[in-house]
Amino acid sequence: MKTLRRLTRIELVLIYLVILAGSVVRMTGSGMGCPDWPKCFGYLIPPTERTQLEWKPEHSYKSGQIIIVHEALRVAKSDFTTSGNYEPQNWAPYTKHDYAHFNPFHTWTEYINRLIGALAGVPMFLLFVFSMFKIRRKPILALLSFAGLFMLGFEAWLGKLVVDGNLIPGSITIHMLGALILIAILLLLLRVLQDNNKVSHVSTRFNVLLLLVLVTGLAQIIWGTQVREQVDHLNEAGLMRNDWVNGLNWQFYLHRSFSILVVVLHLTLFYLGRRYPSLAPGIKGLLAVILMEIILGIALSYFGFPKWAQPTHLLLATFMFGLHIHLATISMVPVRGRKEQ
Repeated sequence: MKTLRRLTRIELVLIYLVILAGSVVRMTGSGMGCPDWPKCFGYLIPPTERTQLEWKPEHSYKSGQIIIVHEALRVAKSDFTTSGNYEPQNWAPYTKHDYAHFNPFHTWTEYINRLIGALAGVPMFLLFVFSMFKIRRKPILALLSFAGLFMLGFEAWLGKLVVDGNLIPGSITIHMLGALILIAILLLLLRVLQDNNKVSHVSTRFNVLLLLVLVTGLAQIIWGTQVREQVDHLNEAGLMRNDWVNGLNWQFYLHRSFSILVVVLHLTLFYLGRRYPSLAPGIKGLLAVILMEIILGIALSYFGFPKWAQPTHLLLATFMFGLHIHLATISMVPVRGRKEQ
């Protein structure tokens, strides 16, 4: 069980790193830094200079490698060595999208994001393999591990669709929801793997409130991600950061106003949760996260969307969701242990 717990914690940390890296990708506009997937311009290790993507005479190319010709992507049809002249018959147009820009910073930002995502697959796979040895004694471990592995594969597949579709509207939100589901699976897995088996028998009223907090918090994250997509479009349109707020639609104002209800619900949760010692650390951490989120929300709304605040705001939102799930597993997942009166 100790190995499974360690792997689960490592995987949880890596998922949060993937979320942070993905947020940095969005903040810097690096989402299309690699125009293909899973390789980057057809390379396992992406180029660092534009000249590496230009056609060269007497040069060997591998099948699938990409060059930029007249501001369009061309893909090598097979392995071959060029002659003294460019021969179009050796190249096929890249048809999944028409984005043909190269910026080394954007390319390597996106590439590092992909590397972290690939690294996250290692402990998740090991977790599934090791849990299979305990399938008879505790089948729930294998079930949750498989669910986590499946969701990680789904996220990778969805990431491919996002790139192939040149950042299709709405796909970023679905991508985010997938990451949150992964977090929930891992936290539930940690609960099942606990040794001390402490449990809080809380009132029905508290559990109903906790579910309401979780649902409203999730809705707030979804609206925030929608606002994030709008911000990306405003940035691409060349609008200055100080003018972004004026360019946002009703979702931004709903997201901002809804935060009042989120704060009230969390304060109520804190008040009702004081009598449950095992929940107190999580609730206090939750209040700290909410306070930081409010400060960052103010900075984003009134100080021109500072770059540093965007990924931090998103990361804290996922921390909030993780704490919601953590509290829910303690108060709602039945395990043997001592009761708290």
